[in-house]
Amino acid sequence: MNTNIDFLKKYFWVFLNLLLVVLIILGLFSIGAIRRYIEASPVVRSIVVSAEGKTVVTPDIAKVNFSVISEGLDTVKISNDNIEKMNKAIDFVKSQGVDAKDIQTAGYNLVPKYEYDEARKKSYISGYTLTQTVYVKIRDFSKISTILGALPNLGVNNISSLSFDIENQDKALADARNQAFEKAFTKAKEMAKKNGVEIKRVVTFSDYQNVYPIYMDSAKYSSAGMASSVSPAPSIEPGSQEVKVNVSITYELE
Repeated sequence: MNTNIDFLKKYFWVFLNLLLVVLIILGLFSIGAIRRYIEASPVVRSIVVSAEGKTVVTPDIAKVNFSVISEGLDTVKISNDNIEKMNKAIDFVKSQGVDAKDIQTAGYNLVPKYEYDEARKKSYISGYTLTQTVYVKIRDFSKISTILGALPNLGVNNISSLSFDIENQDKALADARNQAFEKAFTKAKEMAKKNGVEIKRVVTFSDYQNVYPIYMDSAKYSSAGMASSVSPAPSIEPGSQEVKVNVSITYELE
C-alpha cells in the first residue's frame, strides 16, 4: 500500500514539473509575440482641440401662461363662471391675431378647501377652488402688452411665466457649430505649425450645445386688480439670446 502511494507521489511531482516547464515556455513565446506586435504597430500622434461658436439671435416667440381661479361652494356655479371668463379671455387673445394652434389648455384643476371644526374635532369641506390655465404663444410682439394689460379685466386673475424663445433653433445652432469647427481647425493648424508637424485627418469629434429660453420676471395680477376699468399694460422687451455650441476634435498628425 505504501509502495503505491510513494509511486503516485513521485509521478505527481514529475507531472507538475513538466506542466510548469510548458507554461514557462508558452509565456516566453507570448511575451515575444506581444513585443513584436507592439513594435510593428505604428505610433499614432494626435492633438485634441476645443473651440466655441456662438450667434446672437432675437427671440421670435413669447410664451405666457394665464389662469382663471374661481372659488365657491357650488361646483357647478364656479365651473360655469370659470369657463365663461376663460372663454372671453381666449376669444380676446384670438382677436389679437393669435392662432388657435398657439393656444393650449395647460390645466383644469378642481380641489376642495378643508377647514377644521374645533367643536366637532373634525375637518370639513368649506368650498372648492377651480383653476383653469391656458398656455399661449404670441408671435406678434406688438400685441404682448395689449394682451397682458387686457386679460385681468376679462376675469383672468393670474398671469405668469412670461418667456421668450426661438422657434427655429436649428439654423442658429448650425451657424454656431460651423463657427466652432472653423475655429477648432484654425487653432489646430496653428498649434501644429508651431511644433513643426502637420494635420493629417480628423479622428474623432463631438459637440455640446445650449439653448435656453429667456425668462422675465413673472407678471402677476391679483383679483383686486380687476376692480379698475383699465389695467396698466406692462412694457415688454424681448432682448436677445446667445446660442452657443462647443466642439472637441481629435486630429491625427503626420
